[in-house]
Amino acid sequence: MESAMKDLRDAAALLDPKAAVAGGVEDAYGEDCATEDQLVTPWTFSVASGYSLLRDPRHNKGLAFTEKERDAHYLRGLLPPTVVSQQVQEKKLMKNLRQYQVPLQKYSALMDLEERNERLFYKLLIDNVEELLPIVYTPTVGEACQKYGSIFRRPQGLFISLKEKGKILEVLKNWPEKSIQVIVVTDGERILGLGDLGCQGMGIPVGKLSLYTALGGVRPSACLPITIDVGTNNEQLLQDEFYIGLRQKRATGQEYADFLHEFMSAVKQNYGEKVLVQFEDFANHNAFELLSKYRPTHLVFNDDIQGTAAVVLAGVVASLKLLGGTLADHTFLFLGAGEAGTGIAELIALEMSKQVKAPVEETRKKIWLVDSKGLIVSSRKESLQHFKKPWAHEHEPVEDLLGAVKAIKPTILIGSSGVGRTFTKEVVEALCSFNEKPLIMALSNPTSQSECTAEEAYTWSKGRAIFASGSPFDPVEFEGKVFVPGQSNNAYIFPGFGLGVVMCGAIRVHDEMLLAASEALAGQVTQENCEKGLIYPPFSNIRKISALIAAKVAAKAYDLGLASHLPRPENLVKYAESCMYSPVYRTYR
Repeated sequence: MESAMKDLRDAAALLDPKAAVAGGVEDAYGEDCATEDQLVTPWTFSVASGYSLLRDPRHNKGLAFTEKERDAHYLRGLLPPTVVSQQVQEKKLMKNLRQYQVPLQKYSALMDLEERNERLFYKLLIDNVEELLPIVYTPTVGEACQKYGSIFRRPQGLFISLKEKGKILEVLKNWPEKSIQVIVVTDGERILGLGDLGCQGMGIPVGKLSLYTALGGVRPSACLPITIDVGTNNEQLLQDEFYIGLRQKRATGQEYADFLHEFMSAVKQNYGEKVLVQFEDFANHNAFELLSKYRPTHLVFNDDIQGTAAVVLAGVVASLKLLGGTLADHTFLFLGAGEAGTGIAELIALEMSKQVKAPVEETRKKIWLVDSKGLIVSSRKESLQHFKKPWAHEHEPVEDLLGAVKAIKPTILIGSSGVGRTFTKEVVEALCSFNEKPLIMALSNPTSQSECTAEEAYTWSKGRAIFASGSPFDPVEFEGKVFVPGQSNNAYIFPGFGLGVVMCGAIRVHDEMLLAASEALAGQVTQENCEKGLIYPPFSNIRKISALIAAKVAAKAYDLGLASHLPRPENLVKYAESCMYSPVYRTYR
């Protein structure tokens, strides 16, 4: 009797989102927590045949359904007689995946798995994160976006095009999940370093959100990938018979602004104040405009500007254990003054300002940027875009990166240009001529766009450089010593950051929360990592790292009065861990 009553209470909790949420924190808005999960059959809502259960990716377990479950849920005869564990399923799938020689084939196989068995997909990704991250994320996801029209099978998110103008709220309501907590949205104009891929940029939001779940523990049903299709200026795509997006030039100006405003208003109206909207791979001019416009009114985060900045700052702070000195003792030179470059520069300046208690206008003077026209200096101020103007310092004009390196004499060189092979042998040798241990960060993605390879950095610097890149590189052997390059991957930051924002019910993102995330990540770099030349911790510990980042971000949100889930949990790290989605199979009664 007591067991039956518990089942009824569980079912009632599912039907009434206010009745039970993760961690026992009441949700005043009646939203589902990213991590709520109940040990109940999907039939709480509707009784379906066993065949439908096998076709439902969220609840399908394949051969892992037990004898008892097969009897209870009409699965007899629909499956072969053997019963296997989730561990055996995982072992078999990894064996199959490793037989593929082409990364895109592995990507397609993983997407197929997600469409038929969601929990097994995430179990595979969590347990084999270092091996599979380059497949579901950069660099393979770039190729997947380029060929998205050819490999498209079924929608994994919402496509909102100009055809839906005036009806975006209705389109959002077409998505089957109603309790969304994280949205990743792109307009496909600047996908990685690959340029305008239009509607085919959907691979990026899908990949990012799979990492929100696998690395940050945000429940998959609370994640929504969205592509805004306003056309494309990519002639090759417009002529491609397999292109899946609008066949027109991009909408710009007021038409674009109005469409995005309708979207942002509809999101808030449909999902409430506390849905996190992550802007992804928008072109520079739109990225800055959207972030500054909606920061005061929505819970928004731009991974290219803020996420990249937070992860690079963490690497720089950790590298000080090898370089010596404080942030303010170093001089920074950036190649690339777009959303990533200026975003990183600004966060470094903010952290420096916090450490030395000086105005940020002063600490910016330690940071120099080079764009396509050369060093950004005050004599160019009139012609600069608004986001570059704070970085225009007094100096003679310098036309190229090599000249800037010789003139500025930086200790830290950071590339975010999206242009491959720009850190030439001459640039690296010049950097080493006045630095015993220079830090070189070649951040552009995918691998083909990296400013230099790990092998080039170590060889040209004669093994003296500390190196990190945006995309992964294999270890390099130089003069009998093995160097392991670090990967400055946004996946270190955004999943934990998102979990922290969600679990405390934050209503806005503040720069102090980004600094807290950076400091938490830098704090995870051990002395042992440093001795190997690593400025980031190993990805194998990423769920633990994400929980620590989430706790620090949530703590800062509570301190700033931006968190709405009250009272504040006593131990935020334990609370974060308890909130994280587990991909282990449920037992169906």
